[in-house]
Amino acid sequence: MSQEFDQCWQGRIDAEDGDQGLRCHQVVRPFDASSQPGVTLVGLASDLGVQYNQGRPGAKQGPMAIRKAMASMAWHSDKPLHDTGDIVVAAESNVDALAQGQQQYAQQVAQALTQQQFVIGLGGGHEIGWASYQGCRQYLDDQHQTSAKVGILNFDAHFDLRKPAPGAHWAGSSGTPFYQVSQDCAQRGLAFKYACLGISEAANTQALFNFAQQKNVSYVLDVDCSPEANQALINDFIADIDYLYVTICLDVLPAATAPGVSAPSALGLPLIQMLAALKGIQQQCQQHNVRWLMADIAELNPDFDIDQRTAKVAARLVYELMKLQN
Repeated sequence: MSQEFDQCWQGRIDAEDGDQGLRCHQVVRPFDASSQPGVTLVGLASDLGVQYNQGRPGAKQGPMAIRKAMASMAWHSDKPLHDTGDIVVAAESNVDALAQGQQQYAQQVAQALTQQQFVIGLGGGHEIGWASYQGCRQYLDDQHQTSAKVGILNFDAHFDLRKPAPGAHWAGSSGTPFYQVSQDCAQRGLAFKYACLGISEAANTQALFNFAQQKNVSYVLDVDCSPEANQALINDFIADIDYLYVTICLDVLPAATAPGVSAPSALGLPLIQMLAALKGIQQQCQQHNVRWLMADIAELNPDFDIDQRTAKVAARLVYELMKLQN
């Protein structure tokens, strides 16, 4: 990891300002067993799920692009920043390499949570959603909290509730993560706690809306998003869970804001509304004593980015998530 670490974590140095001039690349450290509580980045370098979902490949390069965009960001936190590096997923014949990579990533997430980290996952396609959930569940199982209610709040134009393709040698794709979560909850006898902000009616079939209704999924359509509507969903959702996992699919943002994704949004949720919602989430977690375990950023595809616009947005989101943990 050290060579990749050094390649992505480099940038401007303002030596004349001393400790008051630090930037992310100067404070980040590799994650290990001695890492103190703080924020830990975990990458899932994969776009197999996107390909399985008939999307445009390229998201495998997303985690490194986010780190490079973060590197020269000014540092204003008191908490340490760690980086585990990436779990890299490569296609193998007759083997579900994606499922294996997701499990390895989940183990890394669980380990970081055990060390009292706030975890930020870097994708990669939205197949990271199933992997992040597995990491949260593994951590809670290890803590003997098998019946804890884990809520998933998804900023996304898509429900990602597709059923796996019949006859395929893989178990899931970037379109199936929260269907997989729903099945896991059913097997455990737990309620499926899932909500979405920014859903596009034009991007989800009636079958997906029907399944969402069957599973009592709360959502706000992109055309109905407003600070008030977003916060109302957040308030109701967080009041009924024990732990929270937030996932951000960059294709929820307008195409002008996030062009570098597999499926750009014609309309989208404005970035400023998303930032306000994240602040509202943190406030509600504090009010209801809900531990916010982690967040992840999915679907950055550098191959289709313009002037690193989407990478910079993803990096800013990571930055804002870190600020909320201070």
